[in-house]
Amino acid sequence: MKLVMPKQGETKTVVGFDFGTKRIGVAVGQIVTRTATPLPLIKAQDGAPKWDEVKKILNEWQPQLLIVGLPVHMDGTEQPLTKAAKRFGNRLNGRFNLPVEWVDERLTSYEAESMVEEQGIKLNEDHLNIDSLSAKLIVEQWLNRETCRT
Repeated sequence: MKLVMPKQGETKTVVGFDFGTKRIGVAVGQIVTRTATPLPLIKAQDGAPKWDEVKKILNEWQPQLLIVGLPVHMDGTEQPLTKAAKRFGNRLNGRFNLPVEWVDERLTSYEAESMVEEQGIKLNEDHLNIDSLSAKLIVEQWLNRETCRT
């Protein structure tokens, strides 16, 4: 699999979100290195994030693209949280004028919990947490998908 370096003006940095109604996991990904790193989570109330925290992250990382995990049932059908995640992604696009892509997030939380158990990762509420580990996996899934397209 050959990785093609981005051309001038192409996407180099992405920020991904694992949407939840109380907590939103966040991770940043780099196209060139094909890596993702979890960031501190964003607290939400009834699905409404603290938009000033979102803005701070986007200002810091200057992404060209946002990735939002799309929660669906195991058979691929929508679930109640699917519409809320789509609404969140559409609001991201509207507020920050950045394109949003969706990634099927089935089993990312389960995989993140397994990583914590198997690797003995120490979690804390503010920085390294299941939600942001899930966001990292969502971004990595997108990075792998994009690499396969090139």
